[in-house]
Amino acid sequence: MKKSDLSEFEVEEENFKLKIKRDTGNEAPAQIISSVPLPAAVPAAQPASGPTEVSGTEPDTDTYITSPMVGTFYSSPSPESDAYVKSGDNVSNDTIVCIIEAMKIMNEIQAEQSGSIAEVLVENGQPVEYGQKLFRLG
Repeated sequence: MKKSDLSEFEVEEENFKLKIKRDTGNEAPAQIISSVPLPAAVPAAQPASGPTEVSGTEPDTDTYITSPMVGTFYSSPSPESDAYVKSGDNVSNDTIVCIIEAMKIMNEIQAEQSGSIAEVLVENGQPVEYGQKLFRLG
């Protein structure tokens, strides 16, 4: 951490979170702040059968391609190139739909499902979070 001039490092995966801080002279000595298993995902409650009252919004039944990591979204392999996909394009499981840059590594993201791109939900160069919706399939 000292070599990279980092004072704090945090990593979170499916069921594990680790946070480390380095002594910068103003804080306590370097230590592991937390190494706590996160609770397992709890399945969503199933709706009761029978008529229900509509609250003005319909449930989201669309299919999405989501970000598998935190990083920066790029729609094309280079600024001079066309976007990998645009609205109306058909994709299959292995179609590359974008790049997400994480830690200076360019990661090609595949659709991992078949369908037609109905909407691109993020802008080129925009930071994205893990699980963020990138494309809506129609």
